[in-house]
Order: sequence, then C-alpha cells, then structure tokens
Amino acid sequence: MKRFIYSGLLFLSISTLSFSQEAVEKKSPPAGNALVGDYYGSDVSKASENKAISVEKLESGLKNSKKVENVAVKGLVTDVCEKRGCWLTIKTEDGSPFFVKMKDYAFFVPTALKGKNVVLEGTAEKKITSVEELKHYAKDGKKPQSEIDAIITPKEEIRFVADGIKVVN
Repeated sequence: MKRFIYSGLLFLSISTLSFSQEAVEKKSPPAGNALVGDYYGSDVSKASENKAISVEKLESGLKNSKKVENVAVKGLVTDVCEKRGCWLTIKTEDGSPFFVKMKDYAFFVPTALKGKNVVLEGTAEKKITSVEELKHYAKDGKKPQSEIDAIITPKEEIRFVADGIKVVN
C-alpha cells in the first residue's frame, strides 16, 4: 500500500514539475499599451527622469571605468524581445543598438514599448558578449537565419541591466 501511495506522489510531483516548466517556457510578453507614466520593474523617480542622460553620454563616461551603477538613461526603444519581453534595445545616434536586459529577469516589458521614449534606471557595464549569446538574442529578435549565421565573433559592448523602466512619451 505504501508503495502505491509513494508511486502516486512521485507521479504527481513529476507531472506538476513538467507542467510548471512548460508554463515558464511558454511565457509571452506582458499585455499592455505602454502608456506615458507606465513603469516596469521599480518605479523611476521624477529626479531620475530629470537627470537621465543619453546613451552617448553614458558611453563616454564608461571610457574611464568599466561599470557605472545607479545611472538613469533616456532613449527611444527600437526593439523588444517578442518571445518574452525580457530585453530591449535603445536607439543611439550612430544607429547601433544599445542592449538592455531586466535585472534578474524579475520583470518583462510589453512589445508595445517599441517606438516609445523611456527612462531606464540601473547599471551599465562594458562586457564581451559571446557568439552563442548574440545568436540567441538574434533568434529572439526573429532575425533572418542568414543574419544569425553571420555572427561569428564575440562583441565588446555596453550592457545595461535595468532595475526599472518608465515610459516618458
């Protein structure tokens, strides 16, 4: 009888675990229109909005140091991960994407954030991104296979890890 009960509990545990893993894998970006004043993660204060700098100013500030904490950056969102809303890119003056991830994957953003101006609050750091990771993000961004296959070298870039993101206009 005990074996029967233990077998039943084991089966239930395994099926619940696989169901919850399946639910996690099928997550999609949160719904929402990303209206002015909406925020994701921690709320960005008015003071941070007022002192937010451009990506270019951040890049020049990182020439002398490898990491900047508690910085606010403003910019136009050009892309959002369509799979989960777990990363986004900000437009820079030279047209290159500025990559932003959410701290500890604690929050996600809706795809409606694309085309909106935001203020990000968090940490910026110079980092070398591996080929595998670059290909992963290209797949998430639904890039053509030819573009994914063309990624053959790691890339040194500034990575921003956001504690909070606020739509400003």
